[in-house]
Amino acid sequence: MSRLKDNGFEYYTLDELKAKTYYKQDLEAITSVFDELPRDEYAPHLNRYRRYARAIIMPGSHRLEWLPKTIIDDNSYYEYFQGSFNPEYTDEYRRFPALPEEMMYNALLEDIIRFDFKQTFWMKEDALMPVHAGIHFVKLCVNEAGETAVSSPNNLHQDGEPFTFAHLIRRRNVKGAMNAISTPANRGQMPDNLAPGELTTSFYLENPLESYGIYDPLVTHYVGTVEKGDRNMPGERSAILIDFQPTVVSDSEQTSSMKGLTDQMIFV
Repeated sequence: MSRLKDNGFEYYTLDELKAKTYYKQDLEAITSVFDELPRDEYAPHLNRYRRYARAIIMPGSHRLEWLPKTIIDDNSYYEYFQGSFNPEYTDEYRRFPALPEEMMYNALLEDIIRFDFKQTFWMKEDALMPVHAGIHFVKLCVNEAGETAVSSPNNLHQDGEPFTFAHLIRRRNVKGAMNAISTPANRGQMPDNLAPGELTTSFYLENPLESYGIYDPLVTHYVGTVEKGDRNMPGERSAILIDFQPTVVSDSEQTSSMKGLTDQMIFV
């Protein structure tokens, strides 16, 4: 049984990856990247920091290939586009600094991507080609009491990619960062404004690799603002977000696998 396929949402612990011999070393390497994430230049006032990478993964073999970067003034970037799904950046390309090269060889990161991909399901015509994976390292971080760090978009939303998975890497000295899941009818709403029963679930990610996945056509999702806790240190919520979509997309809303026909879809 796949709760993701039936309900559009599933919670994961990734315990099988925590048993790997390289888990501690590779997690430390991933965590160190968050220490030096650059500020999100598209929202410098919102205390958001990020890097990004793009890859393709092969149905059947699950072989992963990283895509070429864009080089500008000796700096590496990847382009990101959400079409009309993010009202803060409608039909706007954003260019994010690339993940460090050593992350392309991190076995834990590759296994996280493969784990996520194995949860996905597709219409047969979309499964004939490699699937595109977008890998976001995102940190919400505040240094002073009264500051907030805000995710984008800051409401219940859909991403425009068929699947998105979120994996906590580090949470420390934080108030807030509640995750919420609701229905597509509540897209654009804030969880606090919903009537009782309209929110499917809400929860907090607390521990490394505590995770969840969503099938975009069936749900909306949200992560709340981050505020500094009571300790004398920054408040931080760092997570890896991984999305999947077909490599050939003319209009994401017309993609076969975005139509919600889960009874006709297959795991690849």
